[in-house]
Amino acid sequence: MQTNALERARAISRPMRDEMLQRSPSVQTFWAQNTPLFQDAWTQWEANTGQAPILDSSLYDPQLREAIAQAWQDPSKEGAVRNLWTEVFPGVFEAQFFDPARLSVLRDYLESVADANIPLRPPYGISLNRGGAMLDPRSEGYLAAPNFQSFYRDLMDAYMRPISRLLFPDVVGYDTQTFGFSIQWQADADRSLRAHTDASSVTLNLNLNLPGEAFSGSGVKFFDRETRQVAELGFAPGKALIHHGSVPHESMPITQGERTNFVLWLYGENGQVPWFGAPYDDIDAKERWTVPMALKDGFAPF
Repeated sequence: MQTNALERARAISRPMRDEMLQRSPSVQTFWAQNTPLFQDAWTQWEANTGQAPILDSSLYDPQLREAIAQAWQDPSKEGAVRNLWTEVFPGVFEAQFFDPARLSVLRDYLESVADANIPLRPPYGISLNRGGAMLDPRSEGYLAAPNFQSFYRDLMDAYMRPISRLLFPDVVGYDTQTFGFSIQWQADADRSLRAHTDASSVTLNLNLNLPGEAFSGSGVKFFDRETRQVAELGFAPGKALIHHGSVPHESMPITQGERTNFVLWLYGENGQVPWFGAPYDDIDAKERWTVPMALKDGFAPF
């Protein structure tokens, strides 16, 4: 029964770390069999005397929030959104995304999630620590708390997708599906991620460190295919980097402290992404500011 879901979820025997790293078939079975239980547990946890902070639009940078709201009301004003993004490397853009003064609300929420003691599936092959979790319902063992899922859907539909279409018009049609995870780089644990590309049309990397929560290292090194240019970009509280998934990049070692991020992807049905350099048909502003009607396909990259 749902009334006992939280207690049952907390008491359940969980896969070992090595089993998860090796993606043992028994681990997949564990998540698949217990998905309804964990969904009920997160709903019950959230309902229990408001155990977590409420996530809402106040978390966003005020300028970005206002520009996004105006563009949804009148797409011809989308230029105000575009002007907030600076190209800091070929094909890589940066902007203030979350309000640093409000980031503590989101971080407090994530701490409450970690303390809930409900099993969460970490992003395999990246980080198996307290700060790592899958965010999208397509992923087994995802963070199914209703308030978080409402916030996540709004982030992807109202913010990430139209911003992606503005900056990268070739992704239209390859942006119907969402995917995301959180990660916490720790100097004494998972420290880096070798050069790679993402299985996404667009990747949005959001830093959640609080003002004054310093760390050393842990920049992201980008590689330009055409010029062979290389640059290492850092993170600041609430700042975002956005780029095509096809842009090669590498997370550099963290040497001190912790870095907490959301990593969010868009792609087409069954993982389709645009070909690098392929021609595309541009769309008008009104069409950019729409939410696709495509059903969620259930495909998860990992």
